[in-house]
Amino acid sequence: MAKRLQHVIGDSRVNAQATRWDPVYNPTTGEIIGEVPIDDNNAVDHAVEVARGAFSSWAQTPILERARVMFRYRDLLEAHHKDLAEVVTREHGKVLSDAYNEVGRGIEVVELAAGAPNLLKGEVLQGVAHGVDTMMFRVPLGVVAGITPFNFPAMIPLWMVPPAIVSGNTFVLKPSERTPMTSLRLMELLKEAGLPDGVLNIVHGGRTVVDRILNHPAIRAVSFVGSQPVAEHVYRTAAAAGKRVQALGGAKNFHIVMPDTDLGKTVEALTSSAYGSAGERCLAGSVVIGVGGVADELVEAMRDRALHLVVGDGTDPATEMGPLIRDTHRDRVAGYIARGLEEGAKLVVDGRAHPIPSQGFFLGPTLFDHVTDEMSIAREEIFGPVLSIMRQPDLVQAVAVANRSDFGNTATIYTRSGASAQYFRDHIQAGMVGVNIGVPAPVAWFPFSGWKHSFYGDLHATGTDAFLFYTERRVMTSRWW
Repeated sequence: MAKRLQHVIGDSRVNAQATRWDPVYNPTTGEIIGEVPIDDNNAVDHAVEVARGAFSSWAQTPILERARVMFRYRDLLEAHHKDLAEVVTREHGKVLSDAYNEVGRGIEVVELAAGAPNLLKGEVLQGVAHGVDTMMFRVPLGVVAGITPFNFPAMIPLWMVPPAIVSGNTFVLKPSERTPMTSLRLMELLKEAGLPDGVLNIVHGGRTVVDRILNHPAIRAVSFVGSQPVAEHVYRTAAAAGKRVQALGGAKNFHIVMPDTDLGKTVEALTSSAYGSAGERCLAGSVVIGVGGVADELVEAMRDRALHLVVGDGTDPATEMGPLIRDTHRDRVAGYIARGLEEGAKLVVDGRAHPIPSQGFFLGPTLFDHVTDEMSIAREEIFGPVLSIMRQPDLVQAVAVANRSDFGNTATIYTRSGASAQYFRDHIQAGMVGVNIGVPAPVAWFPFSGWKHSFYGDLHATGTDAFLFYTERRVMTSRWW
């Protein structure tokens, strides 16, 4: 029987009082590797109570000591970098190199958090009136919470937890019920780095647990990453309860290929973007617009690359794409392939017919051509290895098509022209823009700044935004007699 996962609250692993348990799979094999509690609402109340009790002493811990925990944590993450990547691959399925890079991007945020003594400095204005000075301090909020998705079980918790706790807050983390084991390992290493009990607590669960977090009166802020409908629900519910919210939602990322591009390099970038991590990334390339005469050559090159993409076990160095997270999600993505055909798109490569292992939740790379922007495969987030190619006569019209999307996470142009890149940069409606970059994810020192329905809130994850989100400002005006 698979091991039942426990909550981690304070100094204890706590057995869940749940009536429903869901399996945690290894999606490569379909094997059940654990069971996660879904409906233990009492765990949220317990975790918040413990976090409140730990807040006062942690908030009063000198900032240098909190930062040194981050330095030690960074060293431990580096020492266990490969082991953590293997945990990610086991419960998510992405290839080991992707998992290793994911952990590395999370380590960047820990390095950012180690700079908290500089990032959390306040301001002073002397002599605002005769004998009067004004000072601004940054102070922690209290208990904050994070709700993370299945697709980056290491990186997204590391986006949230280090900036929050180094700022003096205590934290309740609810990892995805599909990939909860990585978070538990991350917490073990953070405890080893010297984090006091109760500063970080992990509770498992599904929607009822999420809703308890959103409505709990003692939780001051919520950070969320997930699908667009859930992001909107999180934002509306938590904001109505008086909380700060940053809710990162879905995406439909457009890539524009100009006739002057280096086609070989472009094809490799698009392949990695669209099919890496089986397309289960909010920055995955999902629609390509071929401008002018490049489209036919681009389709043929992408067809050849997709047909020869190696799909299989992510621990095999030869594998280029692993499985999807669940059989139900695989079937949902396959449903979009059928819908694209019904809507009149040309199916160039059918992932349902790709050579795949007999076990696990696999689907091969899919490529559509002659897609139009009213089709669902061009408008809706598929979150799988399906790439749609559209055609436009010039850059202006290509940008206009991309801008009609409800989403605005990322967009990329492939070109050698500085003028084209500049026009694209200035007119595309997306928060993260790439030039010849398949996945234009910013490094940790910049905000992860999705636009439109890709983000709900005003302060983004990572960068200085994270420290603004997890602190409030206290202004003191003083006169000395």
